[in-house]
Amino acid sequence: MVSFMPTWMNTCRVGSTTLVGYSLAGEESVVAVPELNVCFDVGRAPREIIPIDNVCITHGHMDHAAGVAYYLSQRGFIGAPPGRVIIHRAQAQNIQRLMAVWADIEGHHAPGHVVGVDPGEDVPIRRGLAVRSFEVAHHAWALGFSIVETRHKLKPEFVGKSGPQLVAMKKQGVAIEDHVEVSLVTFTGDTALGGFLALPHVRDADILVIECTFFEHEHLSRARQGNHMHVSDLREVLGRVRSPHVVLAHVTRRTDLRQAKQILRDAISPGDLDRVQFLMDRPPRPRNVGEPRESARTER
Repeated sequence: MVSFMPTWMNTCRVGSTTLVGYSLAGEESVVAVPELNVCFDVGRAPREIIPIDNVCITHGHMDHAAGVAYYLSQRGFIGAPPGRVIIHRAQAQNIQRLMAVWADIEGHHAPGHVVGVDPGEDVPIRRGLAVRSFEVAHHAWALGFSIVETRHKLKPEFVGKSGPQLVAMKKQGVAIEDHVEVSLVTFTGDTALGGFLALPHVRDADILVIECTFFEHEHLSRARQGNHMHVSDLREVLGRVRSPHVVLAHVTRRTDLRQAKQILRDAISPGDLDRVQFLMDRPPRPRNVGEPRESARTER
C-alpha cells in the first residue's frame, strides 16, 4: 500500500532567490518564486501558493495540476484579486470547463483568468518581467517556463554623457539604451532530454529547476518509457547549460534522497557538484537528547 505524505513545503535558498516547493514524482509538484509572484505547477494547491497571482501549469497530469480549481477558489478568502493560470493553449478550454463544472457543483463561480499560450509566447507579469513558455519532451501540450527580465543598459558610446545630455538625445529620438534579456528562473516540468536546452533563456538561466526522476540503473527503462530524466542524463544537461544554479526536482520516492545524493556524486563531474542541489533537501531538524534520528525517508 502506497503511503502519501502531506504537503510539507520546503524553503530553498538558491543564490539570491528563494524557492518554496514540494516535488515528489507521481505525488505532487509545486514550486513557487514568491518574490517574482510566479508559481510553477500547483500540486494540490498548498496554502503557501494561494497569494501568488500567476500559476504556470506545465502539463495536465494530476500531480501537477489537481489544485487549479482550489487555488482559484481560495483567492477571494484572502482578499486577493482573481488568480491567473497560464497553460498550453490546447488545454486552456479544458481548465475553463473544469471551473464551469465546479461552479455547477458548488453553486458558485470562482473567478479567475485562464491564459492559453503556444511555445515561445510571453505573458507579462509586470513591467520588464514576463513568463516565456517553451516546448519540452514529455508528452503533447507539455511546456516549460522561464521568468525573463528585460533590463535597460546604456550603450557604450554614451557612457560619460551627463544626465541633461542623455535627456536631450532621447527627445531627439536617439536610442541610447540596449535592451538586455536576463532569464532569472527556468522550470522545465516533466521532460526527457530535448532541444529546449539550447534556448538562450533555458541555457543561460540564473536558476534552472529541472526534473531528475530516476537514479538507479535499473530504473533507466522507466525514465525512457515515461519521458523523464535519469541521473545518467545530467552530464549532458550540465554540459549544455551555463546556469550557475541547477535545482533537481521530481525525484521518485523509490530512491531515498541520501542515496540519490551519493549516486549523483558518482554520475557528474566534481566541478559540477557545486552548482547542483536538490529542491527537497531539508536542513537537519534540531533534536532533543534521546530523540531518534529522522530516517532518510522523512528528509524528503
